[in-house]
Amino acid sequence: MSKKKQSKGSGLAGRIIRRFFLLLFTLIILIVVGLALMMNLIFNGPSTAARDMLTMSLLEPSATKWIPGLFMSDELVDEIKNQGKDEAPLEDVNLDDIVIMDSSNLAASDEWAAYPDGIRIEDYAGKTFNAHIMLIQDPSRVYLGLSSYDGFSTSKPGKRLNVAIEDEGASAAVNAGAFNDDGTAGAQVGSVPSGMVIHDGKVVSNVKNAAFPGGFGGFTNENKFVVAESMTESQAMELGIRDGCEFGPVLIVNGVANQQVYSGNSGYNPRTVIGQRADGVVIIICADGRQAGSLGATYKDMIDLLTAYGAVNACNMDGGSSSVMLYRDYNTGEVSMINSYSVLQSEPRRMPNFWMVKPLQ
Repeated sequence: MSKKKQSKGSGLAGRIIRRFFLLLFTLIILIVVGLALMMNLIFNGPSTAARDMLTMSLLEPSATKWIPGLFMSDELVDEIKNQGKDEAPLEDVNLDDIVIMDSSNLAASDEWAAYPDGIRIEDYAGKTFNAHIMLIQDPSRVYLGLSSYDGFSTSKPGKRLNVAIEDEGASAAVNAGAFNDDGTAGAQVGSVPSGMVIHDGKVVSNVKNAAFPGGFGGFTNENKFVVAESMTESQAMELGIRDGCEFGPVLIVNGVANQQVYSGNSGYNPRTVIGQRADGVVIIICADGRQAGSLGATYKDMIDLLTAYGAVNACNMDGGSSSVMLYRDYNTGEVSMINSYSVLQSEPRRMPNFWMVKPLQ
């Protein structure tokens, strides 16, 4: 082939490549502009309900909370965020309402006869979300597992839930409280919890972070689930908390929905919640979100579902891409994922703590 033909061929290839990238760049610009125009129409359009829902859906994930401020004033964003906060304050938990059933003979129970490992899993299809409900008959089996049992540090990466459940030999596992997250996928993410963390009756970490919503959920030495809008170390020790962590908001207290949350605004997102029935049965729910077939759930959705399952006390845990529920088959020992990942997610996030279910003794 002559040098002239080679030059003509390379020139044609160069033009094709340049046109391809120009087309790709133009397409990206059109998509970005289109999304911006659509968001502006929702944020500043006639439907306040659509505006509030989109605002809360974007405010809850740390990666997108800056977007509403591009289209609305800070005062309006705060007004949307704080709707319902003037409702009546929460009562203190009445632990006398919880009377834990005898777990010595599951086969004799109509509810648990078909579940020899004391774990029941059900699915629920709502209007905007799919949810997975795990019921654990014996609350003494539920505890807070840690990524590190000799202290937390950014030099010690958090654990992915699929690794943690194998390390612990647990029958089931779900994500728990808040943790450091700088918006990257670095090893330091998920290494240090935010807020108070109690394991086996000891406060193992208490690093405050104002960015996370208030709330606390934990089990006492009597295996009763306590929820509170805030919790100090001295209060936790006085209550005899054996395992617990901070996150929120509190959803149900003494069988009554938290009206500050129920009447307030919240977005469609993946969610994890934990609660307890009056007979001691633990309820853990993971709602799928950010998917074509499951947009996500609101706090109101989760309160309604928890109420339907008889929760007397319940608290929201970390959600979004943190929401993961795993279960070990009682017969085969194989671990499977019960919920579904959000779009573009292929594995659990690293995290410092997780609700675990001990295997039957």
